[in-house]
Amino acid sequence: MAEDKKRTRQPNGRSSIYQGSDGKWHGRVTVGTRDDGKPDRRHVERKTRAEVTAAVRELEKQRDGGAVRKAGKAWTVEAWLTHWVETIAPLAVNENTMVGYGVAVRKHLIPALGAHRLDKLGPEHIERFYRTMHDEGRRAGTIHQIHRTFRTALNEAVRRGHLTRNPVQLAKAPRLSEEEIEPFTITEVQRLLRTAGERRNSARWAVALALGLRQGEALGLKWADVDWEREVLMVRRSRRRPRYAHGCEDTCGRKAGYCPQRERTNPETADTKSRAGRRSVGLPTQLVDLLRKHQTKQDAEREAAGEDWKDEGWLFATPDGRGTPPRTDYDDWKELLTDAKVRDARLHDARHTAATVLLILGVSERAVMGLMGWSTTAMAARYQHMVDSVRSDVARQVDGLIWKPDGTSPAP
Repeated sequence: MAEDKKRTRQPNGRSSIYQGSDGKWHGRVTVGTRDDGKPDRRHVERKTRAEVTAAVRELEKQRDGGAVRKAGKAWTVEAWLTHWVETIAPLAVNENTMVGYGVAVRKHLIPALGAHRLDKLGPEHIERFYRTMHDEGRRAGTIHQIHRTFRTALNEAVRRGHLTRNPVQLAKAPRLSEEEIEPFTITEVQRLLRTAGERRNSARWAVALALGLRQGEALGLKWADVDWEREVLMVRRSRRRPRYAHGCEDTCGRKAGYCPQRERTNPETADTKSRAGRRSVGLPTQLVDLLRKHQTKQDAEREAAGEDWKDEGWLFATPDGRGTPPRTDYDDWKELLTDAKVRDARLHDARHTAATVLLILGVSERAVMGLMGWSTTAMAARYQHMVDSVRSDVARQVDGLIWKPDGTSPAP
């Protein structure tokens, strides 16, 4: 061939530059190995030798820096996200996390950005998508959850060589103001516990306010998890919110959760969310006493229910012995707030209260992490901000008691 006469033969694997019969200059660079085991040779062409030489050097630089996209048909954003959420992500995260991933991918990312070629997606495309969501009234927290999901998915594409860099890392997400942590006051805690004492499963709320267990962790407790001798509670599992599929082959015209023949698709409980979440929690003496009284009341309920009692061993059970559904627990919490005449608050604010009290009492950050089931110090740092403000408020109150408003000390 004519072009072979003008080609300088190079050893196997070396780049080559030659002028073809079309008059243009061509370069070929080996950048790796294809899936079939053959060398992955990339081709560039330019009008002059100097131009093609520069292009070859740039391709070699990208190869040496690991920035050459993997060979094969280019992915679209839709194809990659679908593959990631269905095949890759389920191997690494729990079921609850997968629910969030699925919503972000199928409801938001694919409809907005799915048609783009993955390697052509730029940060500007992503930022316009965020702006559209913001203009439609979406909360900044929702956009950030989508942003984190997208970043994780494309990080995997970079790791596998389908992208040379992650455009989500370059995109600016809307500013997210830090969630305000507002623990209950001592007066509010006392009022809640006093009112809870008049209700079923009253110890449930003492566990929330004193130990700071997550809702799923508290509802996943069994009597076997209580070590009476050591006065320790073992946190081993978490109760899941139910998910359903149609039992009528989707002919009822309703969402799966409201199908008259719905079928649950996930188990009631799962291991706690992380190794840090599986922990032993020391029980204050007052709480041990409350749990013993709670056990006595449950024994009475078991006897009254007779054969209708489902002896599944739950610490906080329904009147027939079954595990308490998260929705029922949430409704009970809201009723408790109303009956106690305490401000409306999330159930998670009880967890905030327990963490804040521990830090105010001077319990070490490492110990608080173990008690709360945190895996990083970042969470403790967020609570520490609230602790400092509470301490400052206490200081101001003390200042008002010792010094008069005019700055003079009170008379002896």
